[in-house]
Amino acid sequence: MQFSDNYGRDVPVKIPVVLAALASVGLAACAAPGQIASSQGWSKDEAAAIAAWPGRKPTGKLDPATESRIAAIVAGMTLEQKIGQMTQAEIRSITPDQVREYYIGTILNGGGAWPGMKKHATVGDWARLADQFAKAAMSTDMKVQIPLIWGIDAVHGNNNVVGATIYPHNIGLGAAHDPALVERIGRATAKSVRATGIGWAFAPTLAVVQNQRWGRSYESYSSDPTQVAANGAALIRGLQGNLTGDGDVIASAKHFAGDGGTYRGVDQGESRSTARQFATLHGAGYYTALDADVQTVMISYNSWTMLNLGAADVQFGKMHGNRALVTGVLKQKLGFDGLVVSDWNAIEQVDGCKRDHCPQAINAGVDVFMVPDDWKTFIANTVADVREGRVPMARIDDAVTRILRVKFRTGLFDRPIAAGRYTGDAAAMVDRPLAQEAVRKSAVLLKNEGTLPLKPGKRILVIGDAADNFVKQGGGWTITWQGDETDNRDFPVGETMLAGLRRVYGEANVTWSADGSAFSPGKFDAVIAVIGETPYAEMKGDVRWPALLSYSARFPADRALLDKVSGHGVPVVTLLYSGRTQYATDLINRSDAFVAGFLPGTEAGALADLFAGADGLNFTARLSFAWPNTPCPSGGEPAGESLFARGFGLAYGKAMRTGRLAEVSGLTTCP
Repeated sequence: MQFSDNYGRDVPVKIPVVLAALASVGLAACAAPGQIASSQGWSKDEAAAIAAWPGRKPTGKLDPATESRIAAIVAGMTLEQKIGQMTQAEIRSITPDQVREYYIGTILNGGGAWPGMKKHATVGDWARLADQFAKAAMSTDMKVQIPLIWGIDAVHGNNNVVGATIYPHNIGLGAAHDPALVERIGRATAKSVRATGIGWAFAPTLAVVQNQRWGRSYESYSSDPTQVAANGAALIRGLQGNLTGDGDVIASAKHFAGDGGTYRGVDQGESRSTARQFATLHGAGYYTALDADVQTVMISYNSWTMLNLGAADVQFGKMHGNRALVTGVLKQKLGFDGLVVSDWNAIEQVDGCKRDHCPQAINAGVDVFMVPDDWKTFIANTVADVREGRVPMARIDDAVTRILRVKFRTGLFDRPIAAGRYTGDAAAMVDRPLAQEAVRKSAVLLKNEGTLPLKPGKRILVIGDAADNFVKQGGGWTITWQGDETDNRDFPVGETMLAGLRRVYGEANVTWSADGSAFSPGKFDAVIAVIGETPYAEMKGDVRWPALLSYSARFPADRALLDKVSGHGVPVVTLLYSGRTQYATDLINRSDAFVAGFLPGTEAGALADLFAGADGLNFTARLSFAWPNTPCPSGGEPAGESLFARGFGLAYGKAMRTGRLAEVSGLTTCP
């Protein structure tokens, strides 16, 4: 079996992609393109795109009584009320009174938006605002009151909220190879989200990243679609529970589809692949997500160009306007009966659309529109589109039916979120032992020349400003969108690596010198360098070609820091916080032990226990992405460009001398 990298090349994989067509999810035979074209009215190219996806037999059935009730509600709604249900506004741009006036069905808060724009808003502040919005939605002049749902980017814990436990980002959890752990994190995250009075988490990301230049690489579990499928389904099970419990939230599989396969890793860029490659690589996670009963799917910013291998390529354009994929594949062939939501202002990227006007996306099959600021004009424009025939009323009714179906399934018509036992409970936000376990299981030991474990009693010099830096260990989507504009005061719960080392080795034995100026060869038994990327998220996190995908090229001060302490007879252990695998051979050569900590979240101090081998702790994580041997990786992880292959990772008791590795030098940009 083969899948495609993001250059359209076929790459063999050991495990059949889609798990032998994801056999565990009960796939039906694929229909021929001609049959699809003639029976559904699709064009030849659309039919070919749809036919490439294995069919799926839905695991559940619609409840006739509920469907009848939904139909009656929809029949009694005005057009304006229906469009209001399809509209998702951002809390900075809407008030509870406006929710009531415009019949708004869903709201969200973006990264860096808090109640009253107070970064340190309490759990009670969040819950009170959520209750105000919820009550407003239930006090309209509609015949039947429809409850509101609030969505939040809880992608590694309830990461927007100060005081919440923040777990490792997905790249680290993928290295743990432990879906059961991911499911437990989903349960804890759901409880934390419910504490704030919110019922919808925009997670998990099911991207199968093919190029680490992408600024969202850390949101992916692996470059292996089978690992993405397993972990994504696990998080959904954890988040959603049975959908009606006090600790359950709605999950959102995202971003459909191809977000991790854009050319050269450009955010919101172009995925290029054959129809079969697109389905098997980038579609793999959606089969298991749907079988895990995910209730919402978020559409991707990227476009898709279908490579026809000899014939003319077909440009399908932006996914938000791609009816063949959104309706033909997701809703019809895969049998998804929940709601489809757009991404933040993404409709404006569809050809001919604007932020507040996109009949193409409605007709493509999007049901809920994330129009954070321009929601009023979106409602007016969409009402006009229906009345003037650009959007059929049947499409509007389908969208509202799906929205109500999700709200019924989650029990909102019977019991508001505020009635849950976790609402307003600050204790429900915290699970430090679970986060500590996840941190220890996510760190990969890439090199160890007999230096680790480092037993207590040693005199240790800690260098690097990341050692006592919650911001760098959290990464993007932590308190704020990009993870910046924060400092240690914004993290009242958790432990940095420096604090963990002092706890394990004793205050008297640990000296911190961020710039390494305290280094003296005879004064210390070991040096622990803690270095890390400055945080980033989508757009701003891209490393655009031809820039070097090299840690030292991007952060030369950290290379200089290692030069200061390396080669003086004192063992050097380097811990790297990063949201991607990238060229770091020069740093590895300057280290006696090298650990990829990825982005561990608020409990990075748990790594100190692992470094000491306390209570028999050992490294168990294995790379979920290949580690490159070149600062100019081409994408797709070819074997010739891998320093450490996907699946690599060392452990105590298994000696392996790395020796000096060949370094690439002299490049300032990629040729």
